[in-house]
Amino acid sequence: MSEATPRNRYVGLDVHKETITVAVAEEVGRPEAWGTIANDPQAVRRLVRQLARESRQLKLAYEAGPTGYVLHRQLTQLGVECQVVAPSLIPKSTSGRRVKTDARDAEQLAKLLRSGDLVAIWVPDEEHEAFREVVRARFVAKKMWSGIGTSWSSCCSAGACGRRSASAGGRSPTGAGWPGSATR
Repeated sequence: MSEATPRNRYVGLDVHKETITVAVAEEVGRPEAWGTIANDPQAVRRLVRQLARESRQLKLAYEAGPTGYVLHRQLTQLGVECQVVAPSLIPKSTSGRRVKTDARDAEQLAKLLRSGDLVAIWVPDEEHEAFREVVRARFVAKKMWSGIGTSWSSCCSAGACGRRSASAGGRSPTGAGWPGSATR
């Protein structure tokens, strides 16, 4: 291999709100935990600069999660090939390891990225992502209002609203005929 030919360096990222755990796999050998950085643009830029030394072509992967796709957009703007993968599509290890750590997750992603076993998902642009957020917020609001309506209906059907309900058998908790109450 010529010195001018860039070699690939495979990077697995375990992304959280405040931190990113990094693991690196070279073209051969075991993936190794590289460390943890802050989840902010300057730290990500420094990481890319450090890992791309020695004319390495970086290939990164991380699991889709609640942090969104901001990191993917930043890495793409920096000229780095980045895959976002669905956690449900990541092959599970059969080695029997039950202890799950951020470093192991990042190492597993780097290893699977190198072997070509990861399936990337579609990453929405900013407009699509904003639309998804509106749809999710509407769903949550609708579910909340539905729950309030159900609570109100059940409250009224129990007679707590001061009226009798057919579902309560026409009986009122304060009036005669309610189970357990003395007839007047």
